[in-house]
Amino acid sequence: MDMNDSTLSAADRAQVLAEALPYIQRFHGKTVVIKYGGNAMVDDTLKNGFARDVVLMKLVGMNPVIVHGGGPQISDLLAKIGKETEFVEGLRVTDRETMDVVEMVLGGLVNKEIVSLINSHGGKAVGLSGKDGGMIRARKLVLKKDDPALKKSEIIDIGHVGEVASVDPELVSVLDSRDFIPVIAPIGVGEDGQGYNINADSVAGKLAITLKAEKLVLLTNTPGVLDKDENLLNGLNAKEVDGLISKGVIHGGMLPKIKCALDAVNSGIRSAHIVDGRVPHALLLEIFTDQGVGTLIEP
Repeated sequence: MDMNDSTLSAADRAQVLAEALPYIQRFHGKTVVIKYGGNAMVDDTLKNGFARDVVLMKLVGMNPVIVHGGGPQISDLLAKIGKETEFVEGLRVTDRETMDVVEMVLGGLVNKEIVSLINSHGGKAVGLSGKDGGMIRARKLVLKKDDPALKKSEIIDIGHVGEVASVDPELVSVLDSRDFIPVIAPIGVGEDGQGYNINADSVAGKLAITLKAEKLVLLTNTPGVLDKDENLLNGLNAKEVDGLISKGVIHGGMLPKIKCALDAVNSGIRSAHIVDGRVPHALLLEIFTDQGVGTLIEP
């Protein structure tokens, strides 16, 4: 429901606010980590709606922390400079030159655009890379490919692709306490001082756990988790999710997101949400209304 809709009566508008009140009370002072990506990062209307939603969350006393992706933008710039992109098991092979582009796009172009959008709607966003203050410590991601014929595994080197080793929450906590909104690019730093490109869902999940967030919200380009008949599953617990994975109902690109959500709720996060970022004001609908707009996962 859009509060700017001129067809809404004054009573309808009052009802919207009344429905939101208990949620505002419940989540006041709580941290919500949001993975921002997909169509919500590309469509201008959705981008502006997302920025307004984040500002509203901060104004009513919540602490939104944004972790963003940027895969399509990286691919576009690599194509413009004539650099071919190779993927292995869905991961971008990242040599030194590609890593320079990744840092330029994620830590520069994309990050600063999100910061500017939030600030233009009255927020106080601060752009960060996981390198800042040593916030995200990374280790090199090792891919193993099993060769049944030789009965051994082959190690595949995909370059500067990492996974989260640890998270130092101090910088984000300081910004939250001073009414700033952190916007974080998923780049970590290894013990060797090198930068590593890390999956944004994974960074958001680990950050939520470290910050002891109330919620983890993953914006996607799907309605949420679907059953075998393509119907949306509004609410799931960890046991139900495990069953859907074992039956093959949850598969493909949804698997990494659902595993990230499961890891979060199994580590003390009260709830994780897989939300359709193509829906205008998806964040507000999921957090402040009874119906929601995605799949809620609880322990």
